[in-house]
Amino acid sequence: MFSDYVIYVDESGDHGLNSVQEPYPVFVLSFCIFRKSDYASSVVPTFLNFKFQFFGHDNIVLHGNEIRKEAGALRILVNAALRQQFIESLDEAIRQAPFTLIASVIDKAGLRNRYANPDNPYEIALRFCLERSFSFLRGIGQGDKKTTVIVECRGKKEDDELELAFLRIVAGDNRWGRIPLELGFADKKANLIGLQIADLVSHPIGRHHLKPDQPNRAYDSIVSKFRHSTTGEIKGWGLKTFP
Repeated sequence: MFSDYVIYVDESGDHGLNSVQEPYPVFVLSFCIFRKSDYASSVVPTFLNFKFQFFGHDNIVLHGNEIRKEAGALRILVNAALRQQFIESLDEAIRQAPFTLIASVIDKAGLRNRYANPDNPYEIALRFCLERSFSFLRGIGQGDKKTTVIVECRGKKEDDELELAFLRIVAGDNRWGRIPLELGFADKKANLIGLQIADLVSHPIGRHHLKPDQPNRAYDSIVSKFRHSTTGEIKGWGLKTFP
């Protein structure tokens, strides 16, 4: 039996350890957990209307990197007034979207310094996020049902490696034992709103980790989305940093 939820996943930063690049020497993996009914009835219509408002059509993928660089179809944002309106509307759409956020930030320099042969940052972050996602689902009575975790295709080699790591983790290489999560791949051309939201929230998380005292409007829009404890604690619940 399928659960009432679906999880969309995206990342920010390079997960390789051969080079730790400034000014963004971290890897961020974000899991956005949506109740399917909310996703279909509220989230998707809101973002479709957002696209119609600013582009006149919905055949566009909202990608954080292109927004920041004002590249591709997002070159319309070179207009300062339009950019401000766009960012304010996008932040509000994300703020109003009902979803639970679970993310992991891997400090690549810290990882290399602490371990002689560190694991792949993607696999480390994946395990953290899968464990906490299952804990969330278990806590709302969905732990015995199958939940699909959707990621964007990156290339055959990368996808094969991810699938192997995912299967190993859900088969028992985690704190809970075997967990009923399944992996699904989606091409970027599928234009899935959930994947775009996961992309949009990832970079602000990384920036906040690196410069927590710097104003970060995008992060402020998502901080309430993080899974948290009964006392409101985010760290360790909805946000795991390592090492």
